[in-house]
Amino acid sequence: MMIAAFAVDYDGTLAEHGRVAQATSEALQRLKASGVKLLLVTGRELPDLQQVFPRHNLFDVIVAENGALLYWPARREERPLAPPPPEALLRRLKRARVEPLSVGRSIIATWRPNESKVLEAISESKLEWHIVFNKEAVMALPSGVNKASGLAAALDALEISPLNVFAVGDAENDHALLAACGYRAAVANAVEALKRHADIVTEAPNGRGIVELIEQFLRDPAAALTAKVRRHDLPLGIAQQDTAHALALQPNGLTLITGRSSGGKSRLAVLLMERIAQHGAQLCVVDPEGDYERFEQLTQLGDAHRPPTAQEALQLLQRPQNKLVLNLMAIDLSLRPQFFTQLSAALAELRARTGRPHWIVVDEAHHVIPAAAQAAMLASPRQLAGGILISSEPKSLSRSFLRAVRYVITVGAAAAESLRAYCEAVQAPAPGVAGPVPSSGHALFWDRASSQPAQTVPIESPSHEHQRHIRKYAQGNLGEDKSFYFRGSNGALNLRAQNLTLFLQMAEGVDDGTWLYHLKRHDYSRWFIEAIKDEDLASEARQLEERLASDARQSRRAMRELIARRYTAPAD
Repeated sequence: MMIAAFAVDYDGTLAEHGRVAQATSEALQRLKASGVKLLLVTGRELPDLQQVFPRHNLFDVIVAENGALLYWPARREERPLAPPPPEALLRRLKRARVEPLSVGRSIIATWRPNESKVLEAISESKLEWHIVFNKEAVMALPSGVNKASGLAAALDALEISPLNVFAVGDAENDHALLAACGYRAAVANAVEALKRHADIVTEAPNGRGIVELIEQFLRDPAAALTAKVRRHDLPLGIAQQDTAHALALQPNGLTLITGRSSGGKSRLAVLLMERIAQHGAQLCVVDPEGDYERFEQLTQLGDAHRPPTAQEALQLLQRPQNKLVLNLMAIDLSLRPQFFTQLSAALAELRARTGRPHWIVVDEAHHVIPAAAQAAMLASPRQLAGGILISSEPKSLSRSFLRAVRYVITVGAAAAESLRAYCEAVQAPAPGVAGPVPSSGHALFWDRASSQPAQTVPIESPSHEHQRHIRKYAQGNLGEDKSFYFRGSNGALNLRAQNLTLFLQMAEGVDDGTWLYHLKRHDYSRWFIEAIKDEDLASEARQLEERLASDARQSRRAMRELIARRYTAPAD
């Protein structure tokens, strides 16, 4: 994931003996010029910091008093995040002769060994306050106030996700800071416990360690400080061996999920989307067929009658906590590639500034990046880093996207055949397969960047099974190729049912001979699995077709009840 901001502690990290060296300030200037936001997160009180660090205006936001106060240097604006210290507590501390004693907007600060006196005063005052240590410094603050809470408020104002923040500290009170951020570093002089918590430990101490990190970052912003961090990889399934990293998707790779209809692609997609949401990452789903309208963790944009716009999507995605699904049902099939090209350009611009959205999922990807479209009308594979393409028809996808894919995941009973079909499409040799042939609940996973064979991966069930989209199948237009046609034994009819509602209406109206003709041929169950993509409905319909093959009245009633249990008309 891209680094959009640096959050740096002051004493012992940026500063040595309370002062920031000229070389460190110059490195901060170079970092700021690269477009990265700078946040200073310190336990110091603001007036004290301003006095000892004249270049504090290099920072976009200062989180002072260990998370209790925000300050914007450019506009000299303060924002308290906690109430002032109670007078009763201050009186008790003075009676206990706690010296030295410094009182800020919210913080109370002293030095060891006064911590026991401060704790006793808090207890006697019946307050929900806590003590935070910064090596020899002792700070008392209201419960819940720490560097992480202050940073969260600052990032919210800047509209930056904590996953895109690189944090650096040196002391005990920096644990919360590092834990709140996507990438974590400790300077060489940091306490050992913080070093164990960090992804990177600098070779140099204090400000020289900061210069070291900045120079590494500027040499390679995309990977220098993040390449070895696997915390943000998306786990695919349950690893059978100790290959957790190999069986995960890196956020900068392009993934293809493919396989035959009803093989489990949507189920796997829902599982990955749930894991993305649980990680706190921002997700944008492109949904050409309206399959994810009821996914509760996503904000819906567009429906069967109103198309979404790229501008609306960009506006919603400005907030890191928003997760979005764009329903393209109201966009004509021929216009979807053009819309997706516009959307991809808008998302690329947002990503260049913020590193978000972290993941882009494109269902029925052949609708928006078809092989038949002219190259000038298509999005660029580079714009879809962290993209997950889902398609049962990889040969119908743009060849440039297929070649850019790093991870190939095939599902269903024909997973090995689907993997070979992908390799044929990109004219690459098919890999070997390690482990048993995939069965139900498994997938084949192939990392094209590695020399390893494809691996069989057990796939967990999502916390809630993929819900069939009500409006699309009940009242939408499935298109001529996916509609059901009542024709009869001699082809005298040509009645098209473009959704389940029309199917049930026509089922009531056609003559018994026509109804039974299709029933005995298992045409209904075949349509349910190939067009409706509902394996459970198809399985039950198949049993119905065999059980009531000669009873037109009972089979119609049973079919109507079978469909009604799963699909109902949507609310207006």
